[in-house]
Amino acid sequence: MKLLHRIGYYLGGFAIGLVILAFFFSGKKTSCAYGPEARVLKNINLKQVEFSENIYSAISNKKIDSLQVRELLKYGDIDFSKSDTRKEPCAIYAIDGRIGKKEIVLTVENCDSIATIHDIKWLN
Repeated sequence: MKLLHRIGYYLGGFAIGLVILAFFFSGKKTSCAYGPEARVLKNINLKQVEFSENIYSAISNKKIDSLQVRELLKYGDIDFSKSDTRKEPCAIYAIDGRIGKKEIVLTVENCDSIATIHDIKWLN
């Protein structure tokens, strides 16, 4: 068999495999959250998020918007050295992020069914 035929068969099979994968994964919410930081952020974002009075006062004073808080919960970085991951019954996580030129640290209590944002600190 010629090399050109082999390459043609390979590309044909590869294309069929891509179509089958696209068919199986088209409607599913698949993601690859393999690192510890990605797993914790995904876990927090899947739960109902509640705000404490500190967060509500920051939102009402227009220091931060609730959408910005959600963005920090989605794209922020977890500082495990400042977090208390073994606390019972709910772990406490410090999530660092940046909104514009402001550096912000959120303190989140991650329970079984609810994630509560307790505190917000501006570093700049």
